[in-house]
Amino acid sequence: MSDHKHDENCDHGEDHEEDVFLVTDEDGQEHEMVIVYTFESQNQAYAVMIDRNDPESDGMIFRVEEQDEDAFLVNIEDDEEWERVSAIYNQIVEEESK
Repeated sequence: MSDHKHDENCDHGEDHEEDVFLVTDEDGQEHEMVIVYTFESQNQAYAVMIDRNDPESDGMIFRVEEQDEDAFLVNIEDDEEWERVSAIYNQIVEEESK
């Protein structure tokens, strides 16, 4: 498991432009999402995203898949994988709240 990752242009002392992803929920509403945390489990990368306009909302977890030099966010549909990564995410949240 790794800590939150930033790119080479990130400076913690100053605001920086964040990548915004449009995610459509099950009700068809679009949300502007930003990645707030990344981690790995079983050699697979995952991204935790929150609603840019509602930072207190629950995070959403996506699998990060790479093809060539591009990365894609993919819904986790396998129940076993979901249980594993959501348990990791819950542990991260618990540790962060201490």
